[in-house]
Amino acid sequence: MKIFLLAFLTSALALAAQTPPAAPPGSGGSIERGKTLYVKNGCAGCHGLEGQGAPTSGPRIGPNPLPLAAFIKYVRAPKNQMPPYTGKVMSDQDLTDVHAFLAARPKPAAASVLAP
Repeated sequence: MKIFLLAFLTSALALAAQTPPAAPPGSGGSIERGKTLYVKNGCAGCHGLEGQGAPTSGPRIGPNPLPLAAFIKYVRAPKNQMPPYTGKVMSDQDLTDVHAFLAARPKPAAASVLAP
């Protein structure tokens, strides 16, 4: 019985880690629109389709992106190799939607769930 309960809880935790919320509380952003903008404007090319980042390009930016105001400020005037995204390229609402998409990315499963 204990093994069944442990297996059930492990499965429930893994499922919960994979299910994104409908929208981050108070963000005012559209996750679906943010996903479209994220891919359309080239973010996925460096940061990966889920914001997971890559060792040779952009850093991980999702889940748990910077707070919205800091995110917008950084995207407008980035450091290093990232090009700036002015208001002509992406509005503040566009960036709010992208932020909502990144915030909704599922958290990685706990190491204990992945262990053999």
